[in-house]
Amino acid sequence: MPVDLTGMAAPRGRCDGRHSAPNDMSQCRGESAHPDPSDSRSLPAQPVQLSSVRRRWKTSAAVSRCACLKLGVTRSMIRRAASSVPRLARAARSPAIVHLPQHVRCYLLLLAPASRHEMLLDLVPQFLEVLESSDREAAYRRYFNRNRKLLGAYWRNYVLEPDGQHFDEVVRQVVNADRSDLTTMLARVNVAELAERTAREVSEMLNADVDFDVVLMVGVGAANAGELVIDGRGIAFVCLEHFTGVANHETSGLGLDAELLPLWLAHEIAHVIRYTSPTSRSELSSLIGEEDGYYSYWETGRRATLRELLVNEGLSVQAARAASPGHAAWEYFGYGRRQFARIRELEGALSGAVSGDLDRRGLGLRLRYLSGGMSDHARTIDRWVLPERGGYYLGARLVEPAVAERGLAWAIRASAAEIAELGREAATA
Repeated sequence: MPVDLTGMAAPRGRCDGRHSAPNDMSQCRGESAHPDPSDSRSLPAQPVQLSSVRRRWKTSAAVSRCACLKLGVTRSMIRRAASSVPRLARAARSPAIVHLPQHVRCYLLLLAPASRHEMLLDLVPQFLEVLESSDREAAYRRYFNRNRKLLGAYWRNYVLEPDGQHFDEVVRQVVNADRSDLTTMLARVNVAELAERTAREVSEMLNADVDFDVVLMVGVGAANAGELVIDGRGIAFVCLEHFTGVANHETSGLGLDAELLPLWLAHEIAHVIRYTSPTSRSELSSLIGEEDGYYSYWETGRRATLRELLVNEGLSVQAARAASPGHAAWEYFGYGRRQFARIRELEGALSGAVSGDLDRRGLGLRLRYLSGGMSDHARTIDRWVLPERGGYYLGARLVEPAVAERGLAWAIRASAAEIAELGREAATA
């Protein structure tokens, strides 16, 4: 892969107005919040978890059929309304639900979970078991296959295709690298507790209205953190080899301190909520919906405008600042001190250079403004060589008026056009 994939949105340092359907089922159930179970017209009191919808159709056909009959809903009607679990989740809380028949709306809301939460998935113990194996490469492949959906998406978005000779070479390096820095950090830091607390606090700060996963893992030296969307569910992950406090050339670990984990988790969770919230009006959310609930750094990024991509990163920077205050200013961007100072000096030139590209699309634009590892020639505009990943700083500046005026919870779901309008109003005030 010719591009250095160690940034915040991929490469090195990765690190409202829409009405949504109510959670309260009283509109569908009648006046009482606790219907009489003896009343044949009442709905089941407990909502069915989305993850079990398909299984319920098969294993609890009688119960499901009973609920459908009470509402006048047939199985084919539900399948037409939402042909998959991710679409069902979106339909249940989308403004488009108002266009469905009333009995279908009620059933979709019944299936949608009443409460939302983040789930922590810790893959580190599985990786450490790989290192204890007598055949580490074979053990890594078993580990990969057990978690293929997640790890496959990670490799494709942030490393390379997980097959062939190059994949084998990377795996060989990963499993044979010195991990003493990692094990030392894990012995002194309760990473799982830190991640759970951060996810909970960021969820409250951004008024999370969608489920998402937080994944702790040992990566392959690419991104230190990142975001994925798989089957409509957002995933924020951090790769702990980068947070040991010791730069490790064998693992490509950046040597970041573990105290920066909340900063980067907040950054990625903000992305995930912008992509998957049912009340998000972002272009990226629409593009992911068009791809049946999948996000690709390459394909989705190619189709989004540069304005949306800059706003997306700028909002995550602002979310990280709010969730994890007290760090050096440059750390929120994944910059070094000198790089941060240089970008601030060039802010006027950068803003002028980017203005003509804001409404254009193309993977090259994302790489030029938001990726590390690009050549000076690829980053040259009007004789100016843009600093690597300077778009993170520009994005954070672009969204400042919107965040100040409406708050992060609104801004994280707003379209880039809405944010630009508030910026123009602030400039003329």
